[in-house]
Formats: sequence, C-alpha cells, structure tokens
Amino acid sequence: MKILAIDTSTSFATIAVAVENQVVAELLLNTNRTLSARLIPEIERVIATAGLGISDIDLFASSIGPGSFTGIRGGVATIQGLALATGKPCVGFSSLEMLAMNFSLSSTLICPMLDARKSEVYAALYNLSSQAPIPLISDGVFSPEDILNEIAAATEEPVIFLGDGAVRYHDIISNRLASRARFPNYPLNHPRPSNAVTLALNTYLSEKSVMPSELLPIYLRASDAEINHNKRLTSAGYQFVNEPS
Repeated sequence: MKILAIDTSTSFATIAVAVENQVVAELLLNTNRTLSARLIPEIERVIATAGLGISDIDLFASSIGPGSFTGIRGGVATIQGLALATGKPCVGFSSLEMLAMNFSLSSTLICPMLDARKSEVYAALYNLSSQAPIPLISDGVFSPEDILNEIAAATEEPVIFLGDGAVRYHDIISNRLASRARFPNYPLNHPRPSNAVTLALNTYLSEKSVMPSELLPIYLRASDAEINHNKRLTSAGYQFVNEPS
C-alpha cells in the first residue's frame, strides 16, 4: 500500500509517503502563514521524490485536529480533494497522538501539548509502551493548570511533556510536577512526518477509512471568527440556545 499523510495543525507542516510499510520520502517545513501557497507544490515534490505520482497513492491521510483552525481546514480540504480526484479512501488522525508518537514504545507517559493561545493548550496524556497509543486523558483544550491537575490525579508516574505548549508553559509544569516533569531536546517538540503514515495505516487496518466528504476537522472550541460573529449577533439582540463547543 502506498500512503500519503500530512499534518498541518501547527506552523510546522509535515508530509510523508510510505510504500509497503516503509517511509520513502518525508518533509518537515515551517509554513508560518504560507501554507496555502506551499502545501500542494510541496506534496507534489515529496511524491515525486518517492518516484510516484498522485494516482499511485492508495490511501490519503490528514490530521483532523486539534490545532490551528486555518491549518487544519487547509490540510483536510487538500486531502479531500486528492482522494476525490483519484477515487481513493482517506483517513484522519489526531495531531496530538501524532506528536506523542515521537516517543513510541516509551515506558514513560507522554503529554503532547500544543499552544492554543488565550492561556490554553490542546493536550492529552498517552501510554505509548505498546504498538498502539492508549489515551489516558483524551484530547481536549485546557488551561495549563487544569491539565496538570488532571495528570496529577491520574498518575504519580513521571511524564514527558512536549510540543510548543510545553515549551511556553515550561515553568508552570515544572513548578506543579517538580521532578516528575520531563522535557525532551528541542527537535522532539515538533511532529515527525513518519508518525503520520503509521497512524494512517493503523486507522485503515482498523477499518476506519472514510469517503472524502466524511473526513471532517475536529475543533475543540469555537474559532475567533465564530466567537466574534456570535458576539455581534448577541449585541444585536439574538440569543443562542446552544453555544458552539
């Protein structure tokens, strides 16, 4: 099976191609506001480096969140378009699970943490001691203090914190968990492209592939645009029965 998998949930986009359980080309790049212009050309370049064409790909995969609203939408839409054009299946995977897999088969618990701004983080807690990551705390949006409280209640074991959220809130984490908090060297704070194809294959083998129209982003909170729009409607006299989640 030939797999194309991408992650666009952070400012570092990843692209990887695997052929028969072997990664044959991968790319990590800092897009930082240039994603829309660079994603398709970089995908084409990585696929060509692998000696393939778009039509050769059997499975298309993208992270579906959490992370940057714009980045996730762009990545999902791109994979939807490629899968639709080629008539191939696609799968989605968690960007936090992908980041956690930088420590695949680790005996230490892993907390991937992405900066969600507004003094919040996207975070989860995983046990990666076996082939399949096991979530102990599911993906969510938290204040740094809240996720640390949940971790402290869930385990007394050491925890590895990684990601740009862990970098930003390093001091808060250290003060709360002291010697139980472990931090990796800086290269491991970025997602690795090869992790994406591993997750894509695992998802496919679990019979969770979907049609392109069914590949949808997962947002853990409303975007700034939605919040501002609803504020304007509220100020104009409208009321909401259910707030966006």
